[in-house]
Amino acid sequence: MPPRRSYDQYCSAARALDVVGDRWTLLIVRELLAGPRRYTDLHADLPGVSTDVLASRLKDMERDGLTTRRRLPPPGAAYVYELTARGRELLPVLQALGTWGQAELGERRPTDAVRAHWFALPLLRALEGDGLVEVRLDEGRFHVHAGATEGPVYGDGPAPADPDAVLTLDTPTCIAISRGDLPLAEAVHNGHVEVTGDSPLAKQLREA
Repeated sequence: MPPRRSYDQYCSAARALDVVGDRWTLLIVRELLAGPRRYTDLHADLPGVSTDVLASRLKDMERDGLTTRRRLPPPGAAYVYELTARGRELLPVLQALGTWGQAELGERRPTDAVRAHWFALPLLRALEGDGLVEVRLDEGRFHVHAGATEGPVYGDGPAPADPDAVLTLDTPTCIAISRGDLPLAEAVHNGHVEVTGDSPLAKQLREA
């Protein structure tokens, strides 16, 4: 494997960009925050990346200690990639980038791909409290682990267990929350987000 390119600057920001500054790297981290993923799953949820570039980035990330690769036991018998503890430390970096990038969203362009679970990180920023939350959108369902300190931060599809709260909303409302145009509490209060569940988290969301 060729040596990692470097800015050769004795600066922590430059050193960080040596590791995660290549195109697609942070978006791969975004996908792996959902837990272990197969190569084919990553490729499907990163529209626009070539197979060569994805394979190269995954190798670089494994070399730099951001990811590991392991083989699933039978009957799966497929390789999956997952974040290391070092890789998971990039969550607040992605959260900060997402907050900064809210102003760049604007209107969705005809060429823009979208996946329901891409709204997970913006919603996590808006959620306060701990618990498993299932989100139901026109685009599909996903779930988030609010307050999680280890393991998956979110996942595609319905919650893997009984959720503490279920949020039902339409895609325009979710986009407005993601762009920072509509606070989650206001969306719940005005009826644009329906919250169901009897847990403390669900009650907190309804009463905020």
